[in-house]
Amino acid sequence: MPSSPALPAGTLPPKAAVRPYRRAVRIWLYLLAFLVVVMVALGGATRLTGSGLSITEWRPVTGAVPPLSAADWAMEFEKYRGTPQYRILNEGMGIDSFKTLYWWEWGHRLLGRLLGLAFFLPLIVFWARGALDRRLGLGLVALGVVGAFQGAIGWIMVASGLQPGMTAVAPLKLALHLTTASVILAGLVWLAAGTREGALTPAPARIRAGAVVVMLLVLVQIGLGGLVAGSHAGLAYNTWPTMNGDLVPPFDGLFAATPWIENFVDNVTLVQFNHRLVAYCLVLVALLHALDARLSDPGSGAARRATGVAVLTLGQMGLGIATLLLAVPLWAALAHQVFAMAVLTMATAHARLSRGSAGAATTIQAPTVPFGFEQLAGRGA
Repeated sequence: MPSSPALPAGTLPPKAAVRPYRRAVRIWLYLLAFLVVVMVALGGATRLTGSGLSITEWRPVTGAVPPLSAADWAMEFEKYRGTPQYRILNEGMGIDSFKTLYWWEWGHRLLGRLLGLAFFLPLIVFWARGALDRRLGLGLVALGVVGAFQGAIGWIMVASGLQPGMTAVAPLKLALHLTTASVILAGLVWLAAGTREGALTPAPARIRAGAVVVMLLVLVQIGLGGLVAGSHAGLAYNTWPTMNGDLVPPFDGLFAATPWIENFVDNVTLVQFNHRLVAYCLVLVALLHALDARLSDPGSGAARRATGVAVLTLGQMGLGIATLLLAVPLWAALAHQVFAMAVLTMATAHARLSRGSAGAATTIQAPTVPFGFEQLAGRGA
């Protein structure tokens, strides 16, 4: 059989080798982002139903198989009966009620496993086909590492709720788990937006910087929302715009605990107040950013995207206020959490697209080596 013609020395595989896969990679990344949002929603439902501590062991592989017999269910129930949550809150619960809790947590963990497979299996295929350039490949590897740690963070969070005297997970660890999921979502959307076809002119430098600031503020706000959820601070002050009559709660109420640093995590007054303050700051910055984009770059995609982000932040603040005034019903809390992911998705896409894109190359004057094939560059086929 004749061998394939060798590339001239120093010549790298052209970007055209990567181009046919860009649409498939982009669809895959957005599907992964959608699965992350579903994962966050299911995690929120698991927390709000009090189901997160129903599975007392971390078995990454064998845990995918649920109890299959009455004996299996009795064994799992016996493990749960040894937890502080059962003894303090749910003593006397029947096995049917336990099964309801168990299925929520099992579903959340199963989706996490499926999400891992949906990430790593296509990644291997795309890598083997040379469909990933260096920047995209390294970004995906970094996200894979973060995703692997996310499973461990989830178990550390659950383990915190199994300690003596605990009936729920530690607020700080819940916030870390939620924030890490949000970082993964932002990373997927950022990479997906970067595979956009066609050239895109970069926005002015100030608009690019403002878009990144808005995106980072959304991430900070989500983290603070995790603290609110973990400490049940949303049930403490169900009035707005005041907190039980005070626009700013008394200082001794904001910093009642010692050492003072613990107030930022465990003091429901300060936790809710911080979440409100950053919400106001986020909306103000998003509105000013949208106004700036519309005035300095009128009619542009950046201006339209910035306006969309501002509208979403206003809607999220309104939903948050409604959730608070209604004393955090399940449907409103879940809607507020999922809508936060929508705001983050839009803010991330806006930040990435504002950087511009060169589009798909039509020549091979500036070739890119597909990720994973660096050592083959310059060699004959």
